Formats: sequence, C-alpha cells, structure tokens
Amino acid sequence: MLELLEYLVLGIGVGTVGALLGLGGGFILVPIFMLFMIAPHGSTFTTVQQVVGTSLFAVFCNAISGTFAYIRQRRILMRAAVPFALATLPGAFLGGYLSEWFSGPGFSLAFGILMVFIGYIMYSKSRGKAANKSVEDWDPATARFNMPLGVLCSFFVGFLSSIFGIGGGIVHVPMMVFVLGFPPQIAVATSTFVLFVSAVMGVSSHALLGHIIWGPALMIGAGAVIGAQLGAKIAKKSKPRLLVVLLSILVFLIGLQFIWKGAVGLGWF
Repeated sequence: MLELLEYLVLGIGVGTVGALLGLGGGFILVPIFMLFMIAPHGSTFTTVQQVVGTSLFAVFCNAISGTFAYIRQRRILMRAAVPFALATLPGAFLGGYLSEWFSGPGFSLAFGILMVFIGYIMYSKSRGKAANKSVEDWDPATARFNMPLGVLCSFFVGFLSSIFGIGGGIVHVPMMVFVLGFPPQIAVATSTFVLFVSAVMGVSSHALLGHIIWGPALMIGAGAVIGAQLGAKIAKKSKPRLLVVLLSILVFLIGLQFIWKGAVGLGWF
C-alpha cells in the first residue's frame, strides 16, 4: 500500500511540473526509474523498454489532463497546435529509423552543448519583451506567426524526441516563445496539446509490445492527472517570466546531463 501511495505522490509531482512547463514529465521519471527501480538498484523493471513505456504512459496521462485544463482556460492556439502536432509524427518516425546513426556519444555531447546554450540564452532574455508577453495583450484570433517555420521546427522536435526519448516541449516551448512570438502561457498550453497527440502513438506501440508495467503506470498516471490540473492552475496565475526562467533552468540541466552522457561514452571519465 505504501509503495502505491509513493507512486501516486510521484505522479502528482511530475504532473504538476510537466503541465506547468508543457514538458510532460518524462525527463523526471526516466532518471528516477533508472536510478532506483531497475536492476541492480530495484526490481520493478527488467528492461529499459519497460522504463520508457511506463514513463510514456504517465506522460500521456499528464498531457491529456493538462490539455483539457488548458482547453477550459482557452490557452491552446488550435490553429497552431494541430499542424505542429501532426508535423512531429513523421519526424518521430524518421528519428526512430535513423536513431542508430544519431544516438552516439558524440551526438549526445553536441546536443547537450546546444541545450546548455539555449538555456543560457533563454535566461539572459528572460527580462526581454518576448519572455514577458502577456496573454491579455495577445489576441489568438488575429495573431500572426510563421506557420511554415513552426511546422519545420515541430518536425525537428519529433526527430529529437524519438532519438533521445525526451519530451518535445523542452525544444517546442522556447521555439514558440522566442521564434514565433507566442506568450509563454500560450506556448506551454499549446505544447501540452502537441505532447498529448504524439504520446498517443508512443503509448499504443509500447502497450502492444508489453513494455508498460501497469501497476506503477496506473498509479503514477493517476497522480499525473491530478498534478496536471494543479500545474495548469499555477501556470495561469504565474508571471510569464517565471515560466521562462524555470524552463531555462531545466533546459540547462538537461543539457548538462547529455554532456555528461556523451563524455562518459567517449571515455573522458
């Protein structure tokens, strides 16, 4: 019983952070599973595929709950969310097909350096106009943005997500804020919808392959549903700059993680 409650609490925490920043929460769950719940450190999982499948189910629960919360808040720009979501699908397929050529330590190192750079730039620009754009000053019905560029970036997001197993929001949200000019709250909400669409296919395939450990998945998923509602409420009341600062810190830390992974793989440590 205590273990199930721990899963529920973990899901609430992951769901809150995931929906608050439009990231899903897989970047938190996968390291926890790998450090504490797979052999030789634990017995919940026996393969990395089970870790990924179970994490993705929780991300799906988080994303669907967050999507409904943001729909009620009218924060999702659907005329951008739908084409962006569809563009991630072929990117994810191509990434899976080419992953063996792009997932080596050198590529991880380069990607990590890029993430650290993006995190630094985001933080340095967090006092600028783009990071502080208010929803109240932005009309979604008349707002103009570069749709072809957004679709191209979304394809790239799907490609990276498939190769590295990371949530696309870690790239999508900064792209929508700093490249396309979305207010941070709109970017987070739209990213959550995109994550929901892309997670549907991933969860379906992992379920068919038997990669989901349903006990932990259901409890963490239930917590993620609750946490996503909390995260959406916090995001609605948060200042735009706060979301950008928090996201920049996470991007920076994830970049450091990939740099370490690449350096170890190259035998530097």
